[in-house]
Amino acid sequence: MDAHAAEDLAATFKALADPTRVAIVNRLASGEPCCVCDLTATFELSQPTVSHHLRVLREAGLVEAERRGTFAYYLLADEAAERLRSVFMPAAQPGR
Repeated sequence: MDAHAAEDLAATFKALADPTRVAIVNRLASGEPCCVCDLTATFELSQPTVSHHLRVLREAGLVEAERRGTFAYYLLADEAAERLRSVFMPAAQPGR
């Protein structure tokens, strides 16, 4: 792994170092886009707190926002799941 890839991966893990952000990613992994209001109700957090967590996840490339009128709906970035899977797949292969 080159230095740039290692830095990107470290930023991803840093974004996932918070249990709330892990839970948000897990919720978004269902494939159903969620607006901030859905996530505030699910996690019983204020809107600014949820928005902060989503910003950190978006900056790390883990989630994407899709505008629908005045609302933004968040979903797990396609490449994010694949990127994380590729980190752990070599260790999970049989014969190692």
